[in-house]
Amino acid sequence: MSGKKHNGTRALLAGLFSFVLVGTALFLLFNQQYIKDQITVWSFKPPAKVQNLEKNINFTNKGAFYFYAQQPEINGSTDFNKNCQRQEVGNPILGCYIASRIYIFDVTNTQLNGIEEVTAAHETMHAIWERMTMSERTRMSVLLEAAYAKLGSNANLKQRMDYYKRTEPGQFDNELFAIVGTEIPNLSPELEAYYKQYFNDRQKVVDYQAKYAAVFSGLKSQSDSLYTQLKTLGASIEARSTQYDTNVKQLSADIASFNARANNGGFSSMNEFNTERAALLKRSNQLDADRASISAAIDTYNATYAEYQKVSSEIEALNKSIDSIKELQPTPSV
Repeated sequence: MSGKKHNGTRALLAGLFSFVLVGTALFLLFNQQYIKDQITVWSFKPPAKVQNLEKNINFTNKGAFYFYAQQPEINGSTDFNKNCQRQEVGNPILGCYIASRIYIFDVTNTQLNGIEEVTAAHETMHAIWERMTMSERTRMSVLLEAAYAKLGSNANLKQRMDYYKRTEPGQFDNELFAIVGTEIPNLSPELEAYYKQYFNDRQKVVDYQAKYAAVFSGLKSQSDSLYTQLKTLGASIEARSTQYDTNVKQLSADIASFNARANNGGFSSMNEFNTERAALLKRSNQLDADRASISAAIDTYNATYAEYQKVSSEIEALNKSIDSIKELQPTPSV
């Protein structure tokens, strides 16, 4: 009886061991990407700047896991341009997710604080999208496109999504997933619940985006307002100057006529002479006032133009600060 018990125990243990082996094999088979990500996270030593990004974004543990699994780098312009290829001239990019790596352009302009955090979170969403099952993507696509339909009045978003249609065919929902998750407040409960897996406070990232976007939009609004003022002032000055020149010519002709009549006894009385002379003086004084007023308007125009140039320079500086291509490459010599 004792031998039979031992044999039964050994058979049971062998069966359990076989079951564990099969289970382990199946787990490895169906979780290859997760295992690869876990090994990468264990081996990755993030630089301090990358750790600060992760802390500022306030990822959940799951979100931080997928962020670090892509071995994120913050690059200066030279390395960034090697790692991330621009799709269109005049459309600078701030980050990319390519070959399971995240690259972020190092934006040093303090007016745009938060832009690297939003970029890092955006690219992490691409990594998460890539790891979704087909059924999960299908479900998310329905929710995302419903959210996009509600944002139809957002012209900037439409312009961006049109850009992605041109440059990344077939990736519309992927890009929408990244943008909606990092930039759009007040989503449906289903979407909020999904993103909550990855962000402890998604609104924090949305606020980063809103803050630096307000810098651009504020300057653009100021520039547009100044440009409208310049157009109005310029048209007014041109019209008034044209009328002033016409009035000066007419007054000069009338004064010449008045002097000729005075020299040739053309007035019947001193009263008539004084009356016409007073009228000419009044017109002359009015033209002096008009000239002073037009000169003041020109001064205002020049001051407004100087302000417009200043704002334009600020916009140019902002745009340069997010453009990794600082200058054209020299023509190769033969």
